[in-house]
Amino acid sequence: MKRLAQLLYLGASIIFAGCSSTSTEEQFVDDLLAEMSLEEKLGQLNLPVGGDIVSGAVKGSELDSLIVSGKIGGFFNVKGVEEISRLQHLAVERGPHAIPLLVGADVVHGYETIFPIPLALSCSWDSTAVERMAKISAIEATADGVNWNYSPMVDICRDPRWGRIAEGSGEDPYLGSIMARAYVRGYQGDDMKSDSSLMACVKHFAFYGAVEGGRDYNSVDMSRENMFNYYLPPFKASVEQGVGSLMTSFNLVNGQHSTSSDWLINGILRHDWGFDGLVVTDYNSIPEVATMGCTTESDAAAMTLKAGTDMDMVSGLFLNTLCDALERGIITEKMIDDACRRVLRAKQRLGLFENPYKYCNPQRTKDDIFTTEHRNVAREIATETFVLLKNQGSILPLKKKGKIALIGPLADAGNNMCGCWSMLCRDDLHKSLLTSMKEAIGDSAEILYAKGCNIYYDETTQLMAAGLRQIPRGDDRQLHREALSVASKADVIIAAMGECADMSGESASRADITIPDTQRELLKQLVATGKPIILLLFTGRPLVLDWESENINAILNVWFGGSEAGDAITDVVFGEKVPSGKLTATFPRAIGQIPVYYNHLMPSHPDPQDGVFNRYCSNYIDISNEPLYPFGYGLSYTSFDYGTATLENNKLSVEISNTGKVEGAEIVQLYIRDKVARIARPVKELKAFERIAIKPGETQRVTFTITPDILGYYDSNGKFVFDPGEFEIMVGPDSRSLQIVTYNVN
Repeated sequence: MKRLAQLLYLGASIIFAGCSSTSTEEQFVDDLLAEMSLEEKLGQLNLPVGGDIVSGAVKGSELDSLIVSGKIGGFFNVKGVEEISRLQHLAVERGPHAIPLLVGADVVHGYETIFPIPLALSCSWDSTAVERMAKISAIEATADGVNWNYSPMVDICRDPRWGRIAEGSGEDPYLGSIMARAYVRGYQGDDMKSDSSLMACVKHFAFYGAVEGGRDYNSVDMSRENMFNYYLPPFKASVEQGVGSLMTSFNLVNGQHSTSSDWLINGILRHDWGFDGLVVTDYNSIPEVATMGCTTESDAAAMTLKAGTDMDMVSGLFLNTLCDALERGIITEKMIDDACRRVLRAKQRLGLFENPYKYCNPQRTKDDIFTTEHRNVAREIATETFVLLKNQGSILPLKKKGKIALIGPLADAGNNMCGCWSMLCRDDLHKSLLTSMKEAIGDSAEILYAKGCNIYYDETTQLMAAGLRQIPRGDDRQLHREALSVASKADVIIAAMGECADMSGESASRADITIPDTQRELLKQLVATGKPIILLLFTGRPLVLDWESENINAILNVWFGGSEAGDAITDVVFGEKVPSGKLTATFPRAIGQIPVYYNHLMPSHPDPQDGVFNRYCSNYIDISNEPLYPFGYGLSYTSFDYGTATLENNKLSVEISNTGKVEGAEIVQLYIRDKVARIARPVKELKAFERIAIKPGETQRVTFTITPDILGYYDSNGKFVFDPGEFEIMVGPDSRSLQIVTYNVN
């Protein structure tokens, strides 16, 4: 009864106090904490897995027992509002102190309505679209009982061998920060009190995108300058945006596991950035502190708590070892109290104490998930993410006439349209590309289909690569023959090839990032027919496309476009929509160039760029230094002409004209170079961009304001500094095709 009275008091206080309720809310948390036993506090720090997210099965009796005894603060991997509601009622009505539960899930690029993978979304350079996607994801997830989302992933990645590059926004810290803010705004809304707001959890804190060799779960070693200038900005932007929680990463930071890094969590995150929200470990990462040799197994949990991490995902070591650590004097009860306070505060900010069942409305499950409206938005956004890499002879857009051969293992694979991290979706409801093209063409043309090949020649390799979304296999030689037969009857060939959905994402690192063997062999056979070929490239990462770029007429990178990928691809292929995406991760010319990224430092012996090979420059003896497709690159069905850039009164202006025949969107990009500074600065850095729609024959002027905050940088102590002097201001359609204007600052 006392707890019920407190809950009623809290609700009434907030209603009457309006926006001045912070002190009342803090007092409520303090009063609640004072009533709790040590074991109950430790229970709030425990986050077990609920079961199999695909089937919705849970460890019923075990989870129920933990809830009733007050030994968990939340759970994840339970799907369905009915089961989540039952567990929430159990916590509030039978658990100690009526404390509601956090309910987590990985809603990375959609719940049941799946949007393009995050790397693809970033290629839209459209933060409004990303925020819209996140809002729809929040509506659907909360309608099914989820209140905490393990997204966005804001890791900067310069190594496309790392499978989790698919989950982030590419290689650039400025663009990554813009997108991070958009995700947080979309998921959380204004204050997280709405019943359709999710608490976001930014991950992985920090530097996970720089794992050595592109191998997941590997170690990281980097300078402080790289940390502060490239890898930390998207996290800092998320904190400034008001994100509710962060997740630690699996890697080392300065020789310490990130989960137990006092310098990173208590230091940078809490002290320097003022973050007072919740920090949760990644899956079972506390035991890894000992695995990586940073402490003993018995002290791993204590070390993690001392570093400022609040919640233990899966391992149970907070629950089972911290009492002993407290008795041994390794930790203090204040440390436990501080962590528990942050867990309770997160629940309070979600409005769970006011209404523990705000996410348990079964009517919303019927009304708000996989709706026609949400699917239409997913289709629209997907068309913005595709990147046209090559279009020789303007073969695209394709006319709906004649005989079109659609060939490839991804042409009739509806279960692979969504890409990685889409376990919550209903892929049985998704159209394949073949179905969408047939519907779009109707009787106007004829589609001739052949699967053509497997994903890999080797069955075992394909089984590992395809993961949960297997594509039935056939005999490659027979499949090749069928494809060539179909191709011989066609006027044009569309090849749907590349990676399958689970070849990128977590634990999907690849040493060879070319198109897999049997697919590339079939492409060579198709090229030999002399028929024009359009490659629809499915991928979750940049690939090495040296041969394809040389020999294929057109390449449209469609990534993995989500629930409506089939229709969205068809929209662009047949010209209903004009491609406007631009790369946010560099495509290497060869695997040996990796890591390759646009904002690199100047070498001591730079390439003279005059086309004459000099052995004693920083170059390769067998290939060019230049990537195949640079950061910011992407073609359109129309053409854009850039006028001469002018710089006056700290404002750089340039006119862009649409010199083609259709309306298109152009992404105008501004870069800077600090020519002389206290530490070496990159050859160029993205500092602003503007996405504009231009009609045929129209000219628009774009103006950027040059301010000190875009000219400064972080020193090795994380201090933002600025050096007067000469800067190069660059503007253009991508990081390689730029006009340069000199700018002097006193």
